[in-house]
Amino acid sequence: MAEQRIILSGDEAVAHGARAAGITLGTGYPGTPSTEILEHLSSIGGNAQWAPNEKVALEVAAGVSFGGGRTMATMKHVGLNVAADPLFTLTYIGATGGLIVVSADDPGMASSQNEQDNRLYAAAAHMPMFEPSDSQEAYDFTIKALNFPNSSKFRFSSV
Repeated sequence: MAEQRIILSGDEAVAHGARAAGITLGTGYPGTPSTEILEHLSSIGGNAQWAPNEKVALEVAAGVSFGGGRTMATMKHVGLNVAADPLFTLTYIGATGGLIVVSADDPGMASSQNEQDNRLYAAAAHMPMFEPSDSQEAYDFTIKALNFPNSSKFRFSSV
């Protein structure tokens, strides 16, 4: 059978990758450029829900992971500032079922009031980071992050 190829945005590719990796829940706080990830996840049959803010989204994702589920928290770059407390705590507690944080940075400020390089969070917290350069890598890296060799460690993904 021939391989099916479809054209996806990076956000759509993350949603498809999360579904392919068996995600239990995707949660986040809406804010372009990350909003489309959970919207698309829901449209393809995934379990997605909005949180009142980014901190709560990450804490809900952590709870699902502590229970053994695979989960993802999405937010735009400035939202990671709001979620910083649980983010740093999770890096030493770990996430049993698998957890990725998708931080949608906005170089050039297409839909944001500022620029921020959230790769520095990964360095400061000593956590792995996956940085896709195109939609195919966004799909592949989402799967790899959720299947990272040490499933008890926290995963960080920046798209």
